[in-house]
Amino acid sequence: MEWHQLEYFRKLTKVQNFTKAADELALTQSALSRSIARLEEELGVPLFERKIRGVILNRYGEAFLKHVNRAMMEMTLAKQELQDMVDPFRGTISLAFIYTLGKSFVPDLISAFREQYPGIQFQLTQDATRKIVNQLESGEIDLGFCSPNEEMENISTVPVINEELFLIVPKDHHLADKKEVDLSEVAHEPFVHYKHETGLREVIDKLCRRAGFQPEVYFEGSEDTMIAGLVAANFGVALIPFLPGLDMTKISLLHIREPQCRRVIQMAWRSNGYMSPAFVRFKNFVKETRVQFT
Repeated sequence: MEWHQLEYFRKLTKVQNFTKAADELALTQSALSRSIARLEEELGVPLFERKIRGVILNRYGEAFLKHVNRAMMEMTLAKQELQDMVDPFRGTISLAFIYTLGKSFVPDLISAFREQYPGIQFQLTQDATRKIVNQLESGEIDLGFCSPNEEMENISTVPVINEELFLIVPKDHHLADKKEVDLSEVAHEPFVHYKHETGLREVIDKLCRRAGFQPEVYFEGSEDTMIAGLVAANFGVALIPFLPGLDMTKISLLHIREPQCRRVIQMAWRSNGYMSPAFVRFKNFVKETRVQFT
């Protein structure tokens, strides 16, 4: 078994198509097929179930993937640890964050940090909370800013932002001229809601239950600006965090009296993985300065 076979295998599990995977790996399709076939022959079991439009992992492949991810993560950590020993003031931190933090929070935070540690670089991605948690668990990222709603094994968290959620309604809505309302006042309104993979979906559902109703979901989205746009186009009402630069010409933003509508954004990291000096410096920096950026 060779290292490149494991890389090919993991790429195919993500893409689920030999042609696409071969293109991304800069291989011919036949070369990729032969490599996977040799791997399956060595293991003595098929790893994929062939479909008309691609492949999916079978139960053997799913079991094997867990070990491959672990092995590749260990090798990545080993390389990083050796590089850190050579120069502890350099390194790269892989950071993922939810969409609302990309406008100012993350850029301002990194800018302030790099004033002290200019040699440390960042790899940044934006995603939904559930995907960020999955990336943490698999070792794809070092750190995540997200809003998980439950404790997770081997994941440590520290609250960094306690964020108010506002009700937004179209400008011609009967509540549009009010400054604050009770959430129960929109119990029978159509809702523009977040998709299930976002951390806000569960937060808002719980708030609505506390207000005595289940939201009637007419449209779903994953990005805050999309949800605000759908509300502006009269598709319903929504609960969202404050968005810097939000176009207020077509919507009204209302405070909610009851229940108190807030969500806590956490800094999350693997508690059982290697922590590079660069990562430890950034984590401690966030802990020490988080009030400044909230």
